[in-house]
Amino acid sequence: MDFLSKKLGRGKKETKTTPAMAIGELRKMEELFAKKQEHLEEKIKAELEAARKNGKTNRRMALQALKRKKRYEQQLQQIDGTLATIEMQRESLESASTNASILSTMKLAADALKNAHNQLKVDDVHDIIDDIAEQQLLAKEIAEAVSTSIGTSDLDEDDLLKELEELEQEELDRNLLQMPASTNAPLAACPTVPTSLPDSGQQSRSKPDDLDDELASLQKWAA
Repeated sequence: MDFLSKKLGRGKKETKTTPAMAIGELRKMEELFAKKQEHLEEKIKAELEAARKNGKTNRRMALQALKRKKRYEQQLQQIDGTLATIEMQRESLESASTNASILSTMKLAADALKNAHNQLKVDDVHDIIDDIAEQQLLAKEIAEAVSTSIGTSDLDEDDLLKELEELEQEELDRNLLQMPASTNAPLAACPTVPTSLPDSGQQSRSKPDDLDDELASLQKWAA
């Protein structure tokens, strides 16, 4: 039985023809028929030339040449029809192969997307988003806490202003004490002391208020 199967070819495994294999075979057929076309066209030209050459001298040879030319033209016409069919079939296979590749790629993408969605549930997604929002809020609070100055919140602003005024007064007193030593200029602000005694009439016209004002000026300058 096995012997008969081998002889009849039943024991061989059938190989599936892929679109790429079929397209390759069709291209080979196109090349073969294209060469036959060129060969027939050359023969047609040769027979036409023989008919013209023997048209007046040997009509029988001229007619035979025309018959062969007619036969070659019929073969060429058949080849043209066959080539058109092969080209159409090849283009259809190429289009089908391209569509199959596109659909296969789209199916792989759909399966990958489906697997990705199966790994995550809607509740899990919401939990992840809530965790992210919570961590962002925590990071914001930490940044605000770090950026806050340490030890300055308990200070009283009135105490600081009072201390600043004391420092300014000390600086003013220091400048007044150092002014004569640093400038060595005559005291222009010192009031003029009279060198002569005023007459009796002038003394009678002096008022106690004027003396008080001069004494106040002297004390202010000494301070």
